[in-house]
This record gives sequence, structure tokens and C-alpha cells, in this order.
Amino acid sequence: MIMRNAALLVSLWLTLCSSSHAVEQRTLNNGNLVLEDIPAIPQQIVDDLNRFQNVRAAAFRGWRQDDSGLYITTRFGDVSQLHRVDKAGGARQQLTFFQEPIGGVEVQPGGRLLAFTMDAGGNEYSQIFLLDPLSGDYEMISDGKSRNGALRWNDSGRQLAYQSTRRNGRSNDIWIATLERDGTYRHNMAVESPDGSWWGPEAFDKKGDRLLVQQYISATNSLVHIKDLGKKNLARIAGDRDNGSRNYAVDFNRQGDGVFLLTDRYSEFTQLAFLDLKSGQETILSGDIKWDVSAVTLSRDKSRAAMVVNEDGISRLYLLDTRTFKYRPVKQIPAGIIGRVAFNGSGSQLALSINTAKTPTDTFVLDLARNPTRAGKLQRWTYSEVGGLDTAAFIEPTLIRYPTFDQSGGIAREIPAFVYKPAGKGPFPVVITIHGGPESQYRPRFSSNIQLWLQKLGVAVIAPNVRGSTGYGKEYVTLDNGFRREDAVKDIGALLDWIETQADLDNERIAVYGGSYGGYMVLASAVSYSERLRAAVNIVGISNFVTFLTNTKDYRRDLRRVEYGDEREPEMRAFLERISPNNNVEKIKIPMLVVQGQNDPRVPVSEAQQIVDALRSKRIETWYMNALNEGHGYRKKENRDVYQQVTVMFLRRHLLY
Repeated sequence: MIMRNAALLVSLWLTLCSSSHAVEQRTLNNGNLVLEDIPAIPQQIVDDLNRFQNVRAAAFRGWRQDDSGLYITTRFGDVSQLHRVDKAGGARQQLTFFQEPIGGVEVQPGGRLLAFTMDAGGNEYSQIFLLDPLSGDYEMISDGKSRNGALRWNDSGRQLAYQSTRRNGRSNDIWIATLERDGTYRHNMAVESPDGSWWGPEAFDKKGDRLLVQQYISATNSLVHIKDLGKKNLARIAGDRDNGSRNYAVDFNRQGDGVFLLTDRYSEFTQLAFLDLKSGQETILSGDIKWDVSAVTLSRDKSRAAMVVNEDGISRLYLLDTRTFKYRPVKQIPAGIIGRVAFNGSGSQLALSINTAKTPTDTFVLDLARNPTRAGKLQRWTYSEVGGLDTAAFIEPTLIRYPTFDQSGGIAREIPAFVYKPAGKGPFPVVITIHGGPESQYRPRFSSNIQLWLQKLGVAVIAPNVRGSTGYGKEYVTLDNGFRREDAVKDIGALLDWIETQADLDNERIAVYGGSYGGYMVLASAVSYSERLRAAVNIVGISNFVTFLTNTKDYRRDLRRVEYGDEREPEMRAFLERISPNNNVEKIKIPMLVVQGQNDPRVPVSEAQQIVDALRSKRIETWYMNALNEGHGYRKKENRDVYQQVTVMFLRRHLLY
């Protein structure tokens, strides 16, 4: 009996040894960053990366109520906070001093308050706060438990509409907070979400009697409604749930008898349209622009509009006369990515954030002529620090298109990709960076991280926009849906084929890198192409679609089912299980770095833990880092710094040598 028990213990010990190993664990940043099987970071790497990690940005968040200055968010400590700038090139005066980064910001019309959102530890359960920027006093007006966002004031500044899960913790409803005489806020639900889609406010009409409402079902299906706040009826004005199209609310016109909106019902791309609410006639205004109109904002008097177009990944700005519907491009804007755009109160200036491949996000102001479609001088208001780096020497990417496995219109389908190459002749090792979403798009923004890899590692970086990416028409964004999920992975295989044809790229030293859905793509690429890869970096990635859909927060579960498939249907569940990397880990033969945030509500920490355990059971070298005070990505500088240092160390060890 004793010998039998001893034999069982030995057998159990051998089983444990074959499926796991002693994990070396240590912590950094006051215990908030847990590192497993990650070697100590050499001081040389810390020193080499220091300047690249001390880059700031200054994003425009709104005009001061009297047009005397701007509000921006920038980071002087560990996270971005709200600041005020009173003139071009002026000092940034810090207004908030929280331990968490500021989220959305909306300036109160007719008052002096700022409404903003902020979560805790990256959990994305943002609460709503009101700040008096003169005194620094603030108060939370949400319930402290629900998830809130999409803030919109009415013109009087007495009502604040917002999206919230406060009814049951799951549904995305629209609420309105009304300022009472005693200074408190009364909260009433304006739109009760009848299903699992996302509902949010977009704009009040001038009188505050009606609310323009956005309903988002998926990347290819969204609707626009008008809520009559007095009669309490909800009327759909654009889109059809059963016949999917993209429809996005913009604003009411000056008279309130028409609505500006974006739609792709008449084109592959989203176009600006005007809907006459009396006649029902809809007029397409941007029909000659063959790219997505991505954002539109109107001046306070509604006489002019600014229109941002995504042209092959680059933002183009247009000014539009809302009375004649004529528009002109603004040629003063540097090639880059335009962020938030807003007119000042008088409509004489337009503030906007601009990010380019060589400059981080900064805030600019465009002077406007009396003619609504003409602009004058563009002036830079903020000059963000770049750690002493010579950004003029930063390498800009080249846009290429490579053929993939299938055809479109009888010819080989092409996948767009941005390619960065370091100085020299090569052949260069390659890092393929894959964006998340999947309903997103890699665009050539300022990236000190990519420039760091180019300069310190001497690698080329390729950022493909595989099928399912936005920006290339409504057909392209659907090509990876449901049972076609693996077709996007094949696009990475086609990129590997293309790399083999390039004399200055080393096809024997390739790594894949990506976050969120891009993290799934990294894992799937490691499953399918391990023999062609050297290493993989998976950041908050999906490792199993069934467990992901089961465990992602319930307020977003139905939205994700539209994209990935409904795991409750037997055929789809079997397919999702079959393609999930966690169920194919025996095909992964390359070392892996896994990066996760403990509080991630989108891709739960369990997705990282199960792939790490599975890889270790197959004795695949796996580095794992988990930040206990972060969510879906690292927002705190101290954590981000270590993550970048570890990534460089990992790539040096497994890609370069």
C-alpha cells in the first residue's frame, strides 16, 4: 500500500513536471507589475530607451467658454491630466491632479463647468465628474458603479445627456442629468435600450426639446434616431436593423428642420448627407469624395462645418457652407491624423489636434475667413516635448499593397500596409505589427515605439491593414466576419510571401506583434506560421473566442457576437473552438511575450492566463507580465516604460540572434 502511494506520488510529480515548471516571479512599481519568467532588464536598455519614453502629447479637448483659451490633456506625471492654455505657445496650466487619466471632456455652454469622465485602474467603468476650473472644485454626479460616457450638453448648459449602464449594469441606455435650483442634478432615463446594441446621445436641438440619438449594432450596421423629450417618442430617421448600413448622427441644422448625418447607403464609403425632416428628402453632400468622411462638426450658429476625411489612412480637412452645401479642402493642414475638431463660440477659429509621423499629437488653431469655406493661417498652440529626440530624422513609412490569396473583381486582392525601414542596406529583421479592432485601421501616427525599434534594434516594421479593417469600404470590413475569420490570418501568410520577395528584408528573422484582436492575430499567426517566424508579442489578446465571449463584460457581449459569431449556436461554437489558438497550442513553436492588465473588461485576464499555461505545458518559452492597476492596455507611464523595455529585450534575444 505504501509502495503504491509512493508510486502514485512519483507519477503525479512527473506529470506536473512535464506540464509545468517553476515560475520565476518578481514585482515592480510598488507591486503593481507582476513579471513571470522575464529576466532582469539590463541598465543599458533602460538608458537606451529613456529619451524615447519621455515623449508627451497635447490633445485638444475644448475651447474655454469665452474663447480666451483652450483646454488640453497632457502628461507631466504618470498619466494625462487636464490643462489650460491661454495663447499660442503659452504655458500649460494644470487643472486636475488625479492618479488616473482623464477620459472624455465636454465644456458647459453658458456656464463655467467642465464635465469629464474617469475610471479606476483601467476597468472602463467611467464615472462623470463636474469641475470648476477656476476653483479646482469637482464632484462626481454619476452613481459610482455603472459605466458612463458619450457626454453631450444642451445649449443652455442645464442638461447633460450621457450613455450609462446604471439601469441594470448591462444595457447601454441614454440618461439626462438636469441641474436643479438647489445645485443638485436629477437623473432621468431618456432612451431605454431594447436590445444588446449601444445607444448614445449625439446632439440636442437648439431649444433642447429633441435629442439626436446614435444606435450602434456593429461596424457595418448603425442607426440614427430622434428622441422627442416632451412627447417621449423615438423615431428612426436613418438605417434599417435588418438591412445593415453605417449611419452616424452629426447634428441638427440651425432651423432644427434638418439633420446632418454620415451614411454608406449610397456608396462603399461613408458620405456626408443632409436629411430634410419635413419632406424626408436626403441629399448626399460629399459624393465626389471616394473615401470615408470620418468626422463632421458644426459651428455654434450652424453656418459652417468642418469635415474630416480618411484618405488612405491620412486625414484631409474640408470646410463646408451649411447653407449652400459647397465645400473646399484646407491646404494648410500637414499630412497626418486629425483628432478632435471644434469651432470657437464666434465661429472665427477652428481648433484641432494633429498627429504626424514626425510630431506627436499637438493642438493647432486655424483662423477662418468670412466665407464659410475658406481658411487662413494655421497656428500651433502647443509644443510637446519629445525627450530631446531629433524627430526630423524620424523615418516615415511607405504605403504599399501586396497580393493575397483570393481575388476581387477577377484580379488578385491587395492588402494595404505601411512599411518602415531603418537606415542602411539590409537585409533587415522584420516586426509585423497588427492592429486591434478588428474594425480599426493602422494609420501612420507618431510612434516613438516604432522609431525606437528602427533605431535601437535596426528592424523593419510592417503594419498591414488586413481584411476586416475599416477605411477601405464596407465590403472590405466584412471579409473576415463569422466563418471567414481565418481569411485575415491568411493575409499575414501572404505578407510573409511578399517579404520573401524583398531583397532588403530578412525572411528568416520575422516577429509578430499586436494587441487586443491584434493579439489574437499574433497567436493565430504563431499557430499557422511558426516555421516562418522567430517570436511573438501578444498584448491583451483573445486566446479562445468561446471563453472570451463568455467572460467579456456583458454590456459589450452582444456587440462582439455580431463580429465574431454567436458562441451559443452549436455550429458557430464548434468553429470558434476549432480556430482558437488555445486549442492549437501544440502548433506554436516560437517564444512568446504575453502582456496583460488585471482589470481588463474587454479581454479578461483569463485569456492571457490560459494561453500562458498552455504554452508552458508545451515547454514553449513564455514571458508574462500583468499589471494589477491596468485594464485593456497600459496607460500609466511607469508600467508602459517597463513593458517597452521588456519588449526590446525580448526582440533582441529572440529576433536578432
